[in-house]
Amino acid sequence: MRKKLMAGFLLITCFVSAQSTYDPYTLFGPQVYPVGGNEYRNGAGEPGPAYWQNKADYQIQAQLNEADGSIKASVTITYRNNSPQALSHLWFILDQNLFARDSRGAAKLPLNGRSRYGDSQSGFDGGFRFSDIRISMESGGKGAETIADTVQTDTRLQIRLPRPLPSKGSMKIRMDYSFSIPEQGADRMGWLDTKNGRIFALAQWYPRICVYDDLRGWNTEPYLGASEFYLEYGDFDVSITAPAHHVVVSSGELLNAQEVLSGEQYRRYQQAKGSDKTIVIKTKEELSKETVEKKSKTWKYRLSNARDFAWSSSKSFIWDGCKMNLPGGKTSFAQSVYPVESEGSKAWGRSSEFVKGSVEGYSSRWYPYPYPVAVNVACNVSGMEYPGIIFCSWEDKGESLWGVTDHEMGHTWFPMIVGSNERRYGWMDEGFNTFINNISSVDFNKGEFSQAELKAQAIAPMITDPRTEKIMLTPDGMAERNIGLNLYYKPAIALSILRNHIVGERRFDAAFRKYINDWAYKHPSPWDFFRSMENSIGEDLYWFWKSFFLENYKLDQAITKVEYPRGNAGRIHVTLENREKMAMPVILEAVTESGKTIRKIFPVEIWQSSGKHTVELEIAEKVRKVTIDPDGVFPDVDPKNNSWNSSN
Repeated sequence: MRKKLMAGFLLITCFVSAQSTYDPYTLFGPQVYPVGGNEYRNGAGEPGPAYWQNKADYQIQAQLNEADGSIKASVTITYRNNSPQALSHLWFILDQNLFARDSRGAAKLPLNGRSRYGDSQSGFDGGFRFSDIRISMESGGKGAETIADTVQTDTRLQIRLPRPLPSKGSMKIRMDYSFSIPEQGADRMGWLDTKNGRIFALAQWYPRICVYDDLRGWNTEPYLGASEFYLEYGDFDVSITAPAHHVVVSSGELLNAQEVLSGEQYRRYQQAKGSDKTIVIKTKEELSKETVEKKSKTWKYRLSNARDFAWSSSKSFIWDGCKMNLPGGKTSFAQSVYPVESEGSKAWGRSSEFVKGSVEGYSSRWYPYPYPVAVNVACNVSGMEYPGIIFCSWEDKGESLWGVTDHEMGHTWFPMIVGSNERRYGWMDEGFNTFINNISSVDFNKGEFSQAELKAQAIAPMITDPRTEKIMLTPDGMAERNIGLNLYYKPAIALSILRNHIVGERRFDAAFRKYINDWAYKHPSPWDFFRSMENSIGEDLYWFWKSFFLENYKLDQAITKVEYPRGNAGRIHVTLENREKMAMPVILEAVTESGKTIRKIFPVEIWQSSGKHTVELEIAEKVRKVTIDPDGVFPDVDPKNNSWNSSN
């Protein structure tokens, strides 16, 4: 008996291999995720009972020098070690060092041509310049300061402690520093000249402590430009001194509005905070008429439980805003700042309306917006996100302004609320966000900017091209031309397929909301996401993650035979083949000779043991045509073999 079974198995294997590259065991065999469930992250994809993460609070005093385009600042960081281990040293990321001529990121730039992350021919030589770095380890950092023992390597700074920082202990680090602001800061920050003055968009502007987690310890990947950020959460107390004629907006809540605004501007500011319609706070007429008695003003801001802080300053800003209505009766303040070149009802005059619609939609569908403000800044950055503030191109109008505003505000949920490691897994940031953007555009203003669902079949050769990298590769390791595909569009299309055509909207949305709630202000891994969705949806989806995320598989479903087992009526048998490594459910449609349409969906499990399967359709008359996936929702690379016609 054993010999006969083995011979039969070999015969089937050879038959399938001769017809295709499909291997059901590779796709559906028992699999174990590389990171097992434990007390920190359980098997259901939830934070475990012993989950921990460290905390970093920042107090920053900064001064903008408009004349030479520089920042001078002092930051005091209170760092709490919530891990079970004592720490012998600390690591910081120094993002501005990317713009030093000898940085690793500069070495990666092409000698000829440009990259969105920099220009090797620009001649700019930037980076942090430190004048003093001190630490205090006594009684939670309240003791005397000592000079820190530091080692700086490219975009990283190590502080070697005189003694380990114990578990549950805290300390303070103070750094005095300065840097010159790059004009094109890797398309994430910089400055833009306008007719009424220069706009400064400031981000990655202070030394930020690296994440120490239970998965890898210190996360110290260098900042090279393409990969974004992985940051700890904390509270921010920030004072920004700028020229007196500037407007300064930021991630946080303005604490001294009455001190820095004129009486009329303060009245409008208060009115805008309570208005569902956009109210102008500073008009274009005031740009030329405003007089100030002081050389500078200090704007004071506060932000709680956030992973970053950014700001913008300019004398050229028109400033408007309106109220955002959030779940539970809470509100927040949408604001926009832009130069006169960007004004108009078909341009940035609608920006605050777009911010309001975007934030209110995501808040009601997924998770409440957490910040006191949501600010859109018109500048020379094509689109970049930070907690409570985004940078978008001053040239955007209409649909393009809606698209970039909605995308950058959508990043509030990924990775600001759900604190994914963008540096390693960019798809958990850009892909998730692109996915929710597609839903948001349907929700906003009765679908004013909505578009038809992108059919995966139409772009299958592109999203399954074996020459492109796998989604799980770090963004720094991808060809720049492939980042948009691999990090944004392919994961968004995959999640749309799962939601709309495999598990259904109701099950998917409930699972996605639970994932967001479970991991809000925490650090999930890809394996936590996969487990979370599977446990909530109630399906083993490893075959799906493997096809789209872990590998770069193709799909090719085919009809090889249609026959009538009982003559000419009653039912038909359709023989299907799965010829590539990916598998999907089969949507089968039959059209009868009289024009009647019959559609049936067969689950992905029909491919669990073989690449060939025969299904049955009950039908009362002869069929004229049978088609797999008639709407093109799956990424089939060869739709020519998806149909059978009786005339053939």
